[in-house]
Amino acid sequence: MILEMVRANGAVSLRELARVVQTSEVTVRRDVRALEAEGLVDRRHGGAVLPGGFTRESGFPQRAMAATAEKTAIAEYAAGLVREGEAIVVGAGTTTQELARRLARVPGLTVVTNSLLVAQALAHANRVEVVMTGGTLRGSNYALVGSGAEQSLVGLRVSRAFLSGSGLTADRGLSTSNMLAASVDRALVRAAAEVVVLADHTKLGAETAFQTVPTDLITQLVTDQPPPECERAGTEIEALADQGVRISVAAPAVAGGKAGPAERTDRAERTDRGTEAARRDVPLPAPRGAVHPGLAASAPLGQRMTDLAPTRRR
Repeated sequence: MILEMVRANGAVSLRELARVVQTSEVTVRRDVRALEAEGLVDRRHGGAVLPGGFTRESGFPQRAMAATAEKTAIAEYAAGLVREGEAIVVGAGTTTQELARRLARVPGLTVVTNSLLVAQALAHANRVEVVMTGGTLRGSNYALVGSGAEQSLVGLRVSRAFLSGSGLTADRGLSTSNMLAASVDRALVRAAAEVVVLADHTKLGAETAFQTVPTDLITQLVTDQPPPECERAGTEIEALADQGVRISVAAPAVAGGKAGPAERTDRAERTDRGTEAARRDVPLPAPRGAVHPGLAASAPLGQRMTDLAPTRRR
């Protein structure tokens, strides 16, 4: 069963494996070690992947069901970063779809997207304007890709881009397994003054074929707290912080609860050094360059946050 799931999805977390096979993560971890010894899987960041280095993209139904609580918490946190009257771009993905569902409550918002799922989530939001790119439909993730999508983004300038992907490492940044999707994501990044990556712990440390956002262009990572067995994910978080990425950790809601401001925290100390980062206001820079016709510039509002101290100077 474990091997079948890994072959079907490309990568599966220990938590998801334990849920599906209805056993403990300790038992699943032992079984994964046995499969690794036979050369059938590789153990990565608290889960199992196909051997050979790169994680391949799983189908949309599998992605939608993976790490649902973590994605919900990440989306709730990310929605709190968006301000009234802002113009943003939102890429394709299951986590960004969750974000879109929460953006419907932000008045005066303009969302540019190449994702049918993001547009659908905002279709009935009376106070949100949705602008879709052109392009060719990629059915596996309901996104518009190709030259039409990229050309429609030329000249666009917004405050922030919210992107997800298939893998995230400190060495390569954000990556995906599809060349066309990666190319559109790069166009979305060029349109934004800041880049916010939404990635749960199962994606931290994963390598996929096509780079979308190099680490030095990532402003902020919103993720969840990796479980203790996910040493690789914790290592990647520290390495990303060392390269200047602002790290924000969203806590999944407890049973029957809701992930909200009380459950959202930014990491206030370095786990390897125990040093606290200074509490500070982080103002959102005004968009640089030309503003796309019909898009209002975002309000330069700041939000008080406690972050892992970035070391990179922009």
